[in-house]
Amino acid sequence: MTGPASPRTASITRETSESHIQLELDLDGRGASDIETTVPFFDHMLTAFAKHSLTDLRVRATGDTHIDAHHTVEDTSIVLGQAIRQALGDKSGIARYGDALVPLDEALAQAVVDISGRPYLVHTGEPAGFEHHLIGGHFTGSLVRHSFEAISIHAGLTVHVRVLGGRDPHHIAEAEYKALARAFRQAKALDPLVDGIPSTKGAL
Repeated sequence: MTGPASPRTASITRETSESHIQLELDLDGRGASDIETTVPFFDHMLTAFAKHSLTDLRVRATGDTHIDAHHTVEDTSIVLGQAIRQALGDKSGIARYGDALVPLDEALAQAVVDISGRPYLVHTGEPAGFEHHLIGGHFTGSLVRHSFEAISIHAGLTVHVRVLGGRDPHHIAEAEYKALARAFRQAKALDPLVDGIPSTKGAL
C-alpha cells in the first residue's frame, strides 16, 4: 500500500464581512470535537459529524446571526469542505467509497460518499415543510441541504443522501448528519489493500 506521506490534517481561517471561521481537523483522529459556532443546533450536528466520522474537529465561528444563521452555517461548511480536501492530499491509499444507513428513533437516513474529486450532491426524501422548520430556534431545516452542498462542493465529494422516514425534524436532521459522517468515515479510511490512488485515471 502507498499511503499518505504526511499527517492528514488541515487548519483554515476564513474571514468575510458576514463571518469569521477558524477550523482545524485531523482525519485520523478519534472523533474528539471542540465546536462553537454561535448556532447551537449546528454545534450539535458538527459534534455528531466529528464523533461518527472519527474526525477530530475544532471550530470557532462567529457571524451575522442577528440576521439569521444562514451565513455562519454556510461559511463554516465551506471551510469544513476545504479542510477535508486539503487534509486528504492526493487521496493515496483511501477506500474512496462509503455508505451508511442510520436510524434515530423514527427517522432513517442513508448516505453514500465517493471521494471522487467531482463535487455533486443528490439530496432527497425530506418531508414537505421540513425546510421551513426552525430547529433549536436558530437552524432552519433548509440549512441541512445547504450545509451538505457546501461541504460536497469544497471537499470535492460526490454525496447522495436520502431520508427514508421520519417525523421529528431534529431526528431527521441528526440522522442525515450521522449517516453522512459514517459514510465519510468509510470513504476516508486507509485501506491496506489499496495501492496508490484508487482510480483508473491515476488521480482523484
